[in-house]
Amino acid sequence: MNYEKIVIVTRETRLDGLVRRFNTRSQAKFYVNQSLKQASHSPSEETTQDFSLFEAEHQTYLSAVETVKEQLRENYKLQVIDRSFLPNYIFSPQDIVVTIGIDGLVVNTAKYLSGQPLIAINPDPDHIDGILLPFQVTDARAAVENVFNGRETYKRITMAKATLNDGQSLRAFNDLFIGAATHVSARYRLGYQQPSETQSSSGIIVSTGAGSTGWISSVFHMANGVTRSYQPKSKPLLAPRVKWEDESLLFAVREPFVSKTTSAQIVAGSITKQKPLVIESQMEQNGVIFSDGVESDFLAFNAGTTATITIAEQKTNLVVKS
Repeated sequence: MNYEKIVIVTRETRLDGLVRRFNTRSQAKFYVNQSLKQASHSPSEETTQDFSLFEAEHQTYLSAVETVKEQLRENYKLQVIDRSFLPNYIFSPQDIVVTIGIDGLVVNTAKYLSGQPLIAINPDPDHIDGILLPFQVTDARAAVENVFNGRETYKRITMAKATLNDGQSLRAFNDLFIGAATHVSARYRLGYQQPSETQSSSGIIVSTGAGSTGWISSVFHMANGVTRSYQPKSKPLLAPRVKWEDESLLFAVREPFVSKTTSAQIVAGSITKQKPLVIESQMEQNGVIFSDGVESDFLAFNAGTTATITIAEQKTNLVVKS
């Protein structure tokens, strides 16, 4: 592959968010310190130190971004974008993508890629665990050179995909949510291996292997907690183990309600290429499908719309250390 440029994806820091909210750094500092005083009744010196954590985090991140750019700009064409532009940015097949940030930035970026190499850099190893971040700032040049020279090693991560009957689609690195945008019941018809059924629930979670320890795990925790409360001697329900690269997804229906017109026979299972999940919306309005917790980037899912949930053809090519 003849790569043409490196796209660096960044994110705003918590301090950036505070300044955007309160217009200036001094106003943000005043608000944070006042809030901390009211919450803890601690001296102003301690609360000032608390705000300094935001400033230190901000400076560490800016320094990391600048260091990566310095390592790469001499030999490569660079483009830097904020993650807020991801839904509208079109990546070229000749791009190498570098994320600098927390694991969530990798998740947010991956679903918009189409096989481009993804190099994930941990800007602050002292404070970020970085399960999805194999590289540190000082590794940037070597990691990019390995990709350019064809010496890279990948972890190929399976993603989920929702495709509507009008052709629209959405991928997910961790999970998909299908349901209502507000805290009301979602109504739909669900088909999976057996005769379909009409359901009313709090929505459906579809998880990849990478996301299987996240949102969907809460369903198993809840089921175990309820069962343990009423049947203390019962054995715990073990969540299925799905590896990141497995050609399999998990799904679970949240809080299905049984009535004269709705059922709860299909509440969980595994999705494969041979066993898709098909959902027909029966919601007049506010039906949505979104991925990886980003509610602002969604597919409308209202009456007349059918979604097929399956494994995405494209995998995330996460570059790892050899």
